[in-house]
Amino acid sequence: MATIEECRTALDQLADSLRGAEGDVRAAAAMDRSVSCHVTDLDVTFAGRLTGGRIEVHDTFPGPPREKAQIRLAMTGDDLVALVGGELHFARAWGSGRVRLEAGLRDLFRLRRLL
Repeated sequence: MATIEECRTALDQLADSLRGAEGDVRAAAAMDRSVSCHVTDLDVTFAGRLTGGRIEVHDTFPGPPREKAQIRLAMTGDDLVALVGGELHFARAWGSGRVRLEAGLRDLFRLRRLL
């Protein structure tokens, strides 16, 4: 089982990847939205913003998200680490229910370029 530190490191790696992206991916990551990622097996939530092409995690707290972020993710810590490491394909994980993604329709259309 992934630890909180491993999950935080995975989110930092994802942020670095987004910052270095180009083309359509860079355009999709250029949104300014609140983001939460609930790691279900650890029952911890990372909250922050997707801004300037980067995810900035501002807070980590126990339990589910306290506020409804504009982009909401939920998954196990192992799945988060596997997604960022390229070992798990997002579309398959989302389709099978291993990863939950909730966002407004416009944001979903833009996010599909990232996924």
